[in-house]
Amino acid sequence: MHRNDPMSSLPTTDRLWRSVVIAAALLMLAITGAPVQAADMPTIHLLMKDGRLYPETLEVPANTRFRLQIRNEGPGAAEFESLELRKESVLAPGVTRNLVFNPLKPGSYKFFDEFHPETAQGRIISK
Repeated sequence: MHRNDPMSSLPTTDRLWRSVVIAAALLMLAITGAPVQAADMPTIHLLMKDGRLYPETLEVPANTRFRLQIRNEGPGAAEFESLELRKESVLAPGVTRNLVFNPLKPGSYKFFDEFHPETAQGRIISK
């Protein structure tokens, strides 16, 4: 082969297969590692329906990562929003979403449904 031959810059078959095997192994590690961590994470449930939050106060363990599972059972869209925690998620009717929160210091954190701010105000109490 000549140095100017464009085919000389392509990876060899061995290099290509090695890259594919490494990528597949990393993908399998990522897939199998995630459920184990997620299974250990506490899940808190919030229902949004007809401009209301059920429950309005959510208690979570302090200094612990947790998942907030939000379900919108209302006829219209809803939006979970917390300015303090910098989290938001819009949910169409019938949709369930999960938000993962990093560990919170003990305290009280406000959240609301941005589409129904007059009637849907809530708090996350971390203790």
